[in-house]
This record gives sequence, C-alpha cells and structure tokens, in this order.
Amino acid sequence: MTPNDTTWTTLVDVPRLAAALGESIRVVDARATASTAVRVVDARASLADPQAGAGQYAAGHIPGAVYADLNHDLSDLGRSGHGRHPLPDSDAFAATLGQWGITPETQVVVYDGSDGSMAAARLWWLLRLIGHSRVAVLDGGMAAWLAAGQPVVTGRSEVASQPPYPGRFDSTQVASADEIAARLKHAPGWLVDARAGERFRGEVEPLDPVAGHVPGAVNRPFALNVADGRLRDAQELRVELQSVIGNQDPQRVVLMCGSGVTACHLLLAMESVGLSGARLYADSWSGWVSDSSRPVATGA
Repeated sequence: MTPNDTTWTTLVDVPRLAAALGESIRVVDARATASTAVRVVDARASLADPQAGAGQYAAGHIPGAVYADLNHDLSDLGRSGHGRHPLPDSDAFAATLGQWGITPETQVVVYDGSDGSMAAARLWWLLRLIGHSRVAVLDGGMAAWLAAGQPVVTGRSEVASQPPYPGRFDSTQVASADEIAARLKHAPGWLVDARAGERFRGEVEPLDPVAGHVPGAVNRPFALNVADGRLRDAQELRVELQSVIGNQDPQRVVLMCGSGVTACHLLLAMESVGLSGARLYADSWSGWVSDSSRPVATGA
C-alpha cells in the first residue's frame, strides 16, 4: 500500500496507520512530494492546563507528527460572544494547514490522548469544514499507539510548509444562535447536547457561568460512545444514536456541547456509523449563555 491508496474519512486504527507511515517514509526517501504524505497531527489538550498538550507532544509523539494547539490553532480566543472556543478565522486556519504541509491531496490523521474527544475530533471537523475529506481520527489515540509498542520521538517534527490551503469554511455546516432560538419549539431530537448528564441537567457547572441546557435539547454524553478509549461496536452505536435523534433526518440535527469541542466527537461517532450530515452549533453552551436574554432549562 502507498500513501495515495489511503482514503480514511472517519477512523483509522494503529496497524493501518503504522503501515502507511512506514511506506510514507520509504516514499519520502525517494523524493516524493509532500502531497503524497500521510500527515499526522497531535491534538492533545487539557482544559485544566492549556500548556499540557504541548508538553506531552515535546515529551513524545508519533514520528512525523506536528502539533495542533486547541486554543491557538483550532480556536480564535479573541472573538467574543461565541463561547470558550470560538472558531478560528478561515484564512488563518488555511495558512496553518499550509504550515503543517497539508494540501488537498494529503491524508491527515489526527490523534489525542485516547478517544479523540480532546481535541482530535475538533481538528477532524475543522478540516472537513474547510473542504478536506481525507482526514481521520486515530482510534484509541496515543494510548493505543503506545499499547501496540509503536515508536515515539521527542522534540518538534520539521515538515516542508505549503501555501495556504485552498478552501474556506462552509458556513452552512455551522448553526447560529439565531437558528437555535428559532427552532426551540421543534420536536425533540433535532438538538443534541454531548455534555455529561450532570452538566446538562444543571446539577453542576465547573466551566461556564450558568448551569443547565438549551430548552428542548436532548442529552447524549459523548463518553457513552466509547469503551476503553475507542469507539464502540458500530451496529450497537448506530441503534443508540438513532434512538437519540428519533425520526429526525441526521441532516436536520444540530450537535452542541460546552464549547464546541466534544460535540465534534459526537459528530464523528454519527458519521462513523452512517448517520451522516449533522451540523454543529459551534458556540455551544458557553456561547448560548453569553446572552442573558436566552432561555435556559434545567433537569432532565
């Protein structure tokens, strides 16, 4: 198999990535262009410690991986009113992809510590949002890579930079607060909140100033989609996720969470089992409560 044979769009496991990276190294040694490469991106992050991910990357990462910082590369913290992790500027993100050596022909594989929720799925979604379909999350992440006895390297990977990625974010795939407000009375199942149950019910709120959820939303904690750091059996998962959205067409479904990060993991789960086309309310709960006039619900 050569890198050009890889077309992974949701998940890839450790053996397949390891095989592709081995072939990629041999091809690159033969002076292949960057467009034939499999680009691995380390997106490890911690909400409690913004510096933790970069430290973990420096201490050991998959060979050839570049590092994506949740706050600096995958968000624009200068935007107000759009939650704790506002979307980055489309042009700035395109330039970042170029710096990572990513072109439209590149197969990208993203990983974080384990299940992809922090923040590998966020980068997976952003790449899809800008028009790049050949991107997958490493199932099991760094934990699975290490458990398989695969090698790691320290320091920073040097890659040949490319021009800015030739694309722009597809705004139609991002739901606005106005759209959420206009659909509040729609039948349940169209808006799914990926936060833990106790946060959804408003029993605790460790991160945002207001506890609770958007009225009419249903709760599907993203953690229910994984077991031992990997996505669960696809058939079982599809049945469960279908029951969450009911008779809703997946393309009419909007996903949210606290700040638009773990909702991407819920989207990844849906896409991986064939429930395709859901969109994200990227501002999510932290963006919703930035306007005190918006309604809030608590309880189940």
